[in-house]
Amino acid sequence: MDFSDPHLNLATILIAGILGGELVARFKLPKVTGWIGTGIIVRALALPGLEGPTLLRFAPFTDFVLGFIAFTVGATLHFHSLRNAERRLSFLLIGEALITPTIVFLAMYFVGGVDLRASMLLAVIAIAGAPGTTVIVVREVRARGLLSGTLIAAIGLIDMVAVGGFVLVSSLLREGIDGWDSALMTLGVEFGGSLAIGLGCALLAVGLTRRVIGPAFVGPTMVALILGAWGLAEVCDVSGILACTFAGLALSNLQHDTTRAAEAYLQPFGGVLFAGFYTLVGLRLDFSLVVPMAGLVALYFCARLIGKSTSAFAAMSAARVPPRVRNHLGLALLPHGGVAAGLLFFVQAAPRLAGVAETVVTIGLATLAINQLVGPSATRFSLARAGEIGQDRPRLLDFLEEQRIVLNMRGSKRELIQALADRLYATTPMLVPKAEFVDAVIEREDEASTCLGLGLMIPHALIPAGEDVSGVLGLSTEGLDLDAGDGRSVHAVLLLAAPESNRNRHLQILAAFASALTKDENLREQLYHARSAGHAYEILHADEADELNYFLDEAIERVARG
Repeated sequence: MDFSDPHLNLATILIAGILGGELVARFKLPKVTGWIGTGIIVRALALPGLEGPTLLRFAPFTDFVLGFIAFTVGATLHFHSLRNAERRLSFLLIGEALITPTIVFLAMYFVGGVDLRASMLLAVIAIAGAPGTTVIVVREVRARGLLSGTLIAAIGLIDMVAVGGFVLVSSLLREGIDGWDSALMTLGVEFGGSLAIGLGCALLAVGLTRRVIGPAFVGPTMVALILGAWGLAEVCDVSGILACTFAGLALSNLQHDTTRAAEAYLQPFGGVLFAGFYTLVGLRLDFSLVVPMAGLVALYFCARLIGKSTSAFAAMSAARVPPRVRNHLGLALLPHGGVAAGLLFFVQAAPRLAGVAETVVTIGLATLAINQLVGPSATRFSLARAGEIGQDRPRLLDFLEEQRIVLNMRGSKRELIQALADRLYATTPMLVPKAEFVDAVIEREDEASTCLGLGLMIPHALIPAGEDVSGVLGLSTEGLDLDAGDGRSVHAVLLLAAPESNRNRHLQILAAFASALTKDENLREQLYHARSAGHAYEILHADEADELNYFLDEAIERVARG
């Protein structure tokens, strides 16, 4: 009997990976750790059809999962959702592009004595993170906060930097290319071609879902989008990872609701895709080659950790983010996953890199396996230290995310309302025309001022459509003269759009703000003098602000108890 049938082998991989993940989860460890470990064990068993060279048969499967990961990462880069995060993300990307690869290259070349070309490739591959792993961990522990948000927003951009660095370095090493001009031109072609493919596929998907395809087939259409973007990238000899990332990014910003529907469709399949992919990553690791290079593997792991920690700490310090984000972001970035694996597989398959492929792939995959074994726990530890685990539960002020906080507000009352409405409509899907909403708010304000005293103003209007309360918070450290009843300057303006069907939530928010800021002078002063939108978000969503921004389920339980 022939047990090397690829369908049977893939079933074996999936079953083994799922069992390994569930077993590890019982010890409170991330499932991805079990998937990698299972792959290593299965390879050691040398089962028919699962030997090293035969694993190339599963390239279509791993390519699709890489495309799915890249698409998901791109979809998280919704530009309106990244407002107020530009400063820290920009500094972080600069740090990741310069500090991390420099530290890794110096360690591998001068300390480890690794070949120059191999050291350069390992340095740029070290930049890559693990979007899939990071998202899995954040969801598993139900984390929410500034660190979680920074992680989710950054990992996609960091992977794009890693792919760009890899293209640049591999172009410099390519036979026949001499000098930076040709390498930069190749980099431009790679990014330009990938962008064109991703944007074209996204535009096609938008056209189909708007005019031809019904809601029930939005998910399958996204699967076709991922396959099409990757396949066109292969045909055009550009990066499939970049093409799928750009497709997700374009679709998210062109038609965000479609992206959400697609993610909801694909999420149930994510577990089996990730289980198979990371089990295959473990299977590709040949420990007979790792043992002689154990010292270099340890050096690469430590150099990458130092690089990540240094770049993150320096970037967050420059961006002046709260200490609990600055101090823990570097360790949270430790996981090394899908994109890194894809780049290593590329090195393994590229004839022009044959001279360094064995060294790069062995060190890279061994370190990737270690990072995936310990990295998820490191991310979980960082989230716990930042106090964000278990925070992904409905809270009163969930709508006040970082992108809906505006600092340095100025102008008259009408100008303030207009400016805050502009931000609200830029960051929130609204069913009521903006001009109609603004007129309603101003009409309500003309009837009676919503300045509640002690520097707080809450202009609002009831709207006929929608389910959830939406809003934007404007802050002014200097204070605004808006003719408040107590004669004080106004430092916080909370603009609310409350559906008529959800009046109770509207009243809860008004009562919570008025009560908390009246009673807690420390909270009031911290909020009014927040250094950044991220700082204000931290103040509003911190445990210390539970009277203002309480968990709704706990409030319901308190009411039920009497």
